[in-house]
Amino acid sequence: MKGRKRHVVVDVLGLVLGCYVTAANTADIKAAPAVLLWVLDLYERIAKVLADKGYRGRLATLIQRAFGERQVELEISQRLEESKGFQVEPKRWIVERTWTWLENARILTRDYERLPENHEGMIYVVMIRLMLRRLTKNRRRWKSSSA
Repeated sequence: MKGRKRHVVVDVLGLVLGCYVTAANTADIKAAPAVLLWVLDLYERIAKVLADKGYRGRLATLIQRAFGERQVELEISQRLEESKGFQVEPKRWIVERTWTWLENARILTRDYERLPENHEGMIYVVMIRLMLRRLTKNRRRWKSSSA
């Protein structure tokens, strides 16, 4: 997205737990606490956070300071040194798949919103729509098999 940067926290299924939209020139490490600390506070069962190299730095100490009594491990995915060319990083595909799901929504392909908060809301609406489609599809399968 031109002019905007989206920071998304997803679970192991790729469903969005939290989202934060900033200007494109905002560094990842500066925007991460805004969404990550909120998600960690909201979902108390999270014990491990996987992040890419853009989020390395003070984030681990910030998490430890905010949630010292709770053991939350931060793991930064590292690319293998001997690998050349494109290499899929472990667990990174989960987030990339979520980005693909979000990009399939027309409302998120262009920047129609004036405020970043409105764009965040549209990300949540698109994810809710995706989850509802999955639930209704599974329910239809379940009803037809039980009849």
